[in-house]
Amino acid sequence: SLSSIRPQGVWSPDDETSLVAWYQNAVGITLNGSDVSEWADSAPAGLYDMVQATASEQPAYSAGVLTFASADNNNLQTSGADIELTGDFTIGAKLHLTAGGGTLLGDNTENGEFIRFTSVTELRVRVASATAVNIDKDSGTFLEDAYMVLTRSSDVFTLYWKGVAQADTETKAGTALIDAIGVRNSDNNPYEGTISEIQIYSSSSATLTANINDRLSTL
Repeated sequence: SLSSIRPQGVWSPDDETSLVAWYQNAVGITLNGSDVSEWADSAPAGLYDMVQATASEQPAYSAGVLTFASADNNNLQTSGADIELTGDFTIGAKLHLTAGGGTLLGDNTENGEFIRFTSVTELRVRVASATAVNIDKDSGTFLEDAYMVLTRSSDVFTLYWKGVAQADTETKAGTALIDAIGVRNSDNNPYEGTISEIQIYSSSSATLTANINDRLSTL
C-alpha cells in the first residue's frame, strides 16, 4: 500500500467532521502489478474502501494517477455498504476527462444514482431514481486537466470547475447513493480519463468549498 506524509499546518479533508469518504492522492493504493485492486478510504472511519477483484477492470496506476479506460470498463466499488447522502453534501475531485459520457461516481447496484458527464459540456446528476438534472459548463469543455467541486445546499446543485462556480444551478432533493467510481448500474457509462483524488462530505459551505478547491489545485 502506498502512502504519503501530511505537511504540518495545512488544511486536510480529515479536519472536517462531515468527511464521509476520502480517496486520497497517492495514499491507500493497493496494486496488482501496475493496476489498482483497492483504493482505501482515508477518512477517519474508513468505511468505504473501493476495490476491484476483476483484473481486467482494474484502472492503471502511475505516480498518484488512476487511469480509467472505458473500453475495459475500469471501475472500483465499495466492499461494503453504500455511501448515503441525504441532505447537503460536497464532492471534490481532481481529474482529467478525455471523453464525454463517463460516470465519475455512481451506484452499480441501484438504478438512477450517478454523477456523470453526458457530453464534453454537460454534467448530469441523478439521485433517488428521480428525474436527472443537467448542469452546463459556462464555456469550453470538460476535456482538460482540472479539479471540480459539486455542492448541494438546500437542494440546489452548484458546480465549481477549476475554482469557478458555473452559472447553471439545478435543484433536486433526495438521497444520493454511491458505491462505485467509474460506472453506474449496471456497469454502464464507464469513465474515460484519469482521477487523482475524490473527497465526499455530508455538508456544504463556502469555506469547505474554498478549502477543497485550494487543495485540489495543488495536486
